[in-house]
Amino acid sequence: MNHGSDAIRSVRLQLARINPKTVWAFLRVAYASGIEGVGEASLNGRERQLIDAAERHLPLWIQTGMGEPPERDLPLPAAAIRSAFDVACHDAAGQREGKSIAAQLGGEADATIALYANINRRTTDRSPEGFASSAHHARAQGFSAFKIAPFDEVTRERCAAGEGIAAMQSGLARIAAVRAAVGPAARLMVDCHWRFDERMAAELVEAIVPFELYWLECPIIETPDRAPTLRSLRSRLNARGTRLAGLEEFVGSAAFLAFAEAGTYDVMMPDMKYVGGVAEMMRTAEALSQKGVEVSPHNPTGPICHAASLQVCQVLPGFTMLEMQLDETPLFWDLASPALPAVAGGCSKVPQGSGLGIALNEACLVPLLCVDLALPSPQ
Repeated sequence: MNHGSDAIRSVRLQLARINPKTVWAFLRVAYASGIEGVGEASLNGRERQLIDAAERHLPLWIQTGMGEPPERDLPLPAAAIRSAFDVACHDAAGQREGKSIAAQLGGEADATIALYANINRRTTDRSPEGFASSAHHARAQGFSAFKIAPFDEVTRERCAAGEGIAAMQSGLARIAAVRAAVGPAARLMVDCHWRFDERMAAELVEAIVPFELYWLECPIIETPDRAPTLRSLRSRLNARGTRLAGLEEFVGSAAFLAFAEAGTYDVMMPDMKYVGGVAEMMRTAEALSQKGVEVSPHNPTGPICHAASLQVCQVLPGFTMLEMQLDETPLFWDLASPALPAVAGGCSKVPQGSGLGIALNEACLVPLLCVDLALPSPQ
């Protein structure tokens, strides 16, 4: 992964404690020339696995490269490290060439990327009124598309125990409050985080009809044996004017394509932190767009993944809109140097400058670090 005579001199995995429930993970790759590239590998709750994956894989990848495409069945922590390393290398290459990642991929200099606001993580008051307040906040910033994850009380265990109908009522009340806050014309998406079993997912399809959702996301576990159920849920949702979305934690174009060929989803959500790297994101989107599947990248974490996603979405086949976690913390903005582009009218410009167009603000980052792991230096 070296670039000619510009050898990699050091690699650091840094974990930053953002708040009691959130850790962001950054991978920094420094070269002999003094250039440093950065990628993001945030995988909240699985930081130990990230460290293990970095120590296992990076020494070899630094020496020999990662190969294309990513190996089949690469575990998610390893995929996160791989994706971050690849983005960091692209960032450094762009700095070396004086080009943004978007320009390296053939994009225009002044593109605008459509966004939707994920307001779930900023909503610490989980009452319907708390959700509505977050929705008003996002709407005031110019967003017209919003996502929430309202089903806190639902688990697959409760569904199996016959408690699913009761458990989903609080979530339905939250959806109703947000719909009232954003109005009937706004796009409203609901993420279920795989909390439902198959029987209760069918009940959910009927329960959400009054809210006219734009999409329902990840209602059930996403395994190949559930493809017929997903296809049935998709058909029933489509008949009611709603899309089915998912696959935010999948790795590699082949995995996405298998679900596309099974007719499971209207929208698929590859994540720059997990898909396998820049080239794999492009391959994935190309394969999905050829199957008529919309591509809306998953992006609910930190500023480095946001910048990388903005760069790639400019040229992404089948792209519709990009997720943005909205105002969980001001550190999202403070950790970027120079500043990330501001949101205007629910859209963002692509960061200007070379590579990602941003770096990490060292003064802001250092006090947040809970892990600062230096990988063995290349020989």
